[in-house]
Amino acid sequence: MSEWKEKIIGELGYTFTGLSGKNADDFGEGKPFIPYMNIFTNGKIDISNLEYVKIKRHEKQNTVKKGDLFFTTSSETFEEVGMTSVLLEDIEECYLNSFCFGFSLYNFDDLIPEFVPYLFRGETVRRDISILGQGSTRYNLPKTELLNRLKLNLPPLPTQRKIARILSTADAVVEKTQAAIAKYKAIKQGMLHDLFTRGIDLATGTQRPAYKDASHLYKPSKLGWIPKEWEDLTFKDMCIINQGLQIPISSRFKNEGKNRYVYITIQYLNNIKDEFYRYFIESPPESVICYEDDILMTRTGNTGKVVSNIMGVFHNNFFKVDYKRNNNKKYIINHLEREDIQNLIMNYAGTTTIPDLKHSDFYKLPFFKPQIKEQELIADRLTSIESKIQTEQNYLHKLQQIKAGLMADLLSGKKAVNVEGEAIN
Repeated sequence: MSEWKEKIIGELGYTFTGLSGKNADDFGEGKPFIPYMNIFTNGKIDISNLEYVKIKRHEKQNTVKKGDLFFTTSSETFEEVGMTSVLLEDIEECYLNSFCFGFSLYNFDDLIPEFVPYLFRGETVRRDISILGQGSTRYNLPKTELLNRLKLNLPPLPTQRKIARILSTADAVVEKTQAAIAKYKAIKQGMLHDLFTRGIDLATGTQRPAYKDASHLYKPSKLGWIPKEWEDLTFKDMCIINQGLQIPISSRFKNEGKNRYVYITIQYLNNIKDEFYRYFIESPPESVICYEDDILMTRTGNTGKVVSNIMGVFHNNFFKVDYKRNNNKKYIINHLEREDIQNLIMNYAGTTTIPDLKHSDFYKLPFFKPQIKEQELIADRLTSIESKIQTEQNYLHKLQQIKAGLMADLLSGKKAVNVEGEAIN
């Protein structure tokens, strides 16, 4: 630890802005740019996840380069402000979305880009960035505050390289598990397509024949052919949605007590055992309390994620789907998770800025309603693949906890790192 040094981030580089002067017609084709969610979600930029914008000849816009850092500037919770990502690959003429700002290092003498994903996603730096967020209902990260106040505890370069190498090995195990989850989710999407287009014949207990083999059994809908017996509705016909609370930091509580409810935020879901993200709300209105039988769906940020079986006060990032009780809860969740429904959600929410789904657009989503018995059968058919997904997700959560503990030890210097033989440059 004696060789570690403390640096203010402003000593290490300079900021630059994202795209400016663009309107909706400029997006969808042209030159690549890094979208907001790529930065929000990933410690390392995923160059396969870029969007496109028209750039005129001689137009003055800032491009990004290998080694640049990116910060999200605005969030609805202070825990999520200033999420950081780094570009570790060469990419030709690429730009940055307008809801983030970039940071270029003067050199790599004090901080190497490979160390950035772990340092800036570690608990200490995340906490320090979150504290810099300003606002009461929406939180913004002022660049000057970041540059002048964020302190980084930096080990020598060989130690940075060794820590990055150790944690990238942990990342490889995490990514392998994520790939298994993605495979099972793809299988589930195939099952969802079949079950939500053909359903299950109650008389035989098997799927109806495909439309091409028995067209008389089907009728057209907004998303293709569905069984004649099903009602072709929208979510406005079968539920009411409530939006959660945006709670100022001063109104939150960190200790449990009578009439206090856990505050469900995106970060709470991702860090359920991390006390930094665990808050309680006292005596909230009933409309913003979520019970285990309720359905929540994220409306902004990680838009379209469906969660259930949790209890607490839900944040403004969520909709609570108060569905009519002549519907099967699991069927509704499966319906929202369908790829074509998720695509509609993202089309409504928008992808070139921060995705944000409006109430009116949620109500437009199609809902195909079989009899309750058929809903139950469809939901039951998905149990096996969902069990496999849950097993892998539980394992992933365990791996992420192990990695978080390892990061805490390595980034604080509590765990010694042998750098014998490590190159200096």
